Amino acid sequence: DILVDGKLCDCDIVVNCKVGDPIPLEVKLTNWSKHSVGPFALTVTPYQDYQNGVHNYELQDAITFVGSNTFYIDSVKPTKDSVYFGALLFLYTGDFYLNIKFHEDNCSRELPLSWFCLPSVHIRAMEPVV
Repeated sequence: DILVDGKLCDCDIVVNCKVGDPIPLEVKLTNWSKHSVGPFALTVTPYQDYQNGVHNYELQDAITFVGSNTFYIDSVKPTKDSVYFGALLFLYTGDFYLNIKFHEDNCSRELPLSWFCLPSVHIRAMEPVV
């Protein structure tokens, strides 16, 4: 599960946030396999989708992470959850998306396939209401 600002993200959900306010990001992974998985890293990369097949990943002037955009995970035990917390800070208005990728340190340990089907995260950064 992925939560942005406490709201569960689904493919049909747009999370609204205010420019200049840190937005909590929570990624919860559940290992339904019979084996522990790990070590691996989870990287969150924001981008803009121009709706013409072009994605802009050069957003260092528009979005920053409070902390790191990469989470390093030793292992997730069978039938257990592992939760990772971070925060985003939007500096400009616009519609943004989050791309979440896994990086395995050891290719002999397979990650659960459901982790590769995380929902698309759509965030709309708006001007603060005065």
